[in-house]
This record gives sequence, structure tokens and C-alpha cells, in this order.
Amino acid sequence: MHFLSDSAETFEDLTDKTYPFAFMLCTAGYLVTMLADLIIVWVYEKQDQSSSIHSANPLQKTAGMGDTESGVTTLNSQDLHTVDGGVQMVKAVSLVKKTSIGDSLLLVLALCFHSVFEGIAIGVAATKHDAWRALWTVCLHKIFAAIAMGIALLRIIPDRPFLSCAAYAFAFAISSPVGIGIGILIDATTQGRVADWIYAISMAFACGVFVYVAINHLLLKGVIQNPNKGAIPFDKPFYKYLAAVTGAGLIAVVMNWD
Repeated sequence: MHFLSDSAETFEDLTDKTYPFAFMLCTAGYLVTMLADLIIVWVYEKQDQSSSIHSANPLQKTAGMGDTESGVTTLNSQDLHTVDGGVQMVKAVSLVKKTSIGDSLLLVLALCFHSVFEGIAIGVAATKHDAWRALWTVCLHKIFAAIAMGIALLRIIPDRPFLSCAAYAFAFAISSPVGIGIGILIDATTQGRVADWIYAISMAFACGVFVYVAINHLLLKGVIQNPNKGAIPFDKPFYKYLAAVTGAGLIAVVMNWD
């Protein structure tokens, strides 16, 4: 809501055309992120199919061992059923782990991508007042984004490895300062109008990326019912919906002073 409106206002200042460039780029960012998500799922499915083909030959050999005696045949069929069930379980666990890794990577990349462009917005600000306004806005919602990312990663990653979570957190933390440096470099080496075009395009595209991640990764993981319902009293879909509505209401009120 905040950055998409800024992008739309910048496009209005840059061109006389009434075409909604900001919303078109936001949609493009959403679709590009969806395509990346589908590619990740497709790659993992291909890897899973190849692993299942390699594991099928030993099972076929086991099935052909008991043709002479009915008792041995029955035993081999039971063993085959057991082995096949184990393969299916390993296959399911492997798919869950691969999908979790893909979700976590996509989530962190999208958040870092969005944070870099937030930093660029601070770096290319025209005045000191605009830079400070963008800085406190980014810091305010980055705190809640970091908390949401941490909770989502702990739910997505099965084993919760410390080094991976620390690396994801470091990448998310360093992305905005990197964006600020890029924005200062753009502002120092290009004309103001070019910097405005870069800001408007990048902000609109990043909004689409963040909307996709928020809906399909953050909110989706939050709405899914936790099997340990008694562990946390507020771990229910209603309270999560109430939290999302509260966040939307807060940003709607804050926009009055933007």
C-alpha cells in the first residue's frame, strides 16, 4: 500500500499518460515470482521422479525371486510391499524437505529483493526529509517483516538448522544497507529523472513480489492449522486473521501521515 502508491505518484510525475504503469508492473512481479515458484516445484518433481526410477530396479529383482514355491512368493510379495511402502515414505519425506527448502529460499530471496529496492528508495531520495521519512517507514515494517520471516522459516524448515537460519537472517538484514548504497550510487552517477524511473519501476515490481510471498508463503503457512493446537492458545486461524486485519488497518492509518 505504501510503496505502490509512491510508485504510482512517481509515474504520474514522469509521464503524461494515464496508463496504470505501477499496477501493471506489480502484476508482472507477482507473475514472475509465481513462475519462479513453479520452476522450483518442477525441478524438485523431476529430481524425485529420477530417484524413484533408480530405486525401482531392486524392487523388480526382489519380486522375481519367488516363482517356485508359493510360500516364498507370498513372503517376497510382503517384503516388496514393505520395501515399496518404505520407498514411498522416504519419497514423501524427501519431497517435503525439498519443497521446504524451495519455499524458504524463495521467501528469503523475495524479502531480500524487496528490501534492496527499499534501500534504493532511501538512497535516491531527493531531500533529507524524504530520506528520513523513507528510513523510518522501512525500519518500522522491516521489524515486523523480520519477525514474520523468522516464524515462517521455523515452520517451513523441517530440522531448523542454526546456520541456515542465521544465514537467511543475515541476508535479510544486509539487503537494505546494500540497497541504500546502490541508491546513493545511482543518485550520484545518473540524472534525477533516470533515478526516478528506476525507483518507480523497481518499487512497483517489488510490490508484486512481496504480495505473492505474503499470500502464498507467509499468510498460507499461518492459516494452516498447527497439529499441536494446545501448545499455543492463539495459534488458531481466527487470531491469525485478526492479526492480518490489524496490520492492514495500521498501515491504512499510517498512510495519513505519509
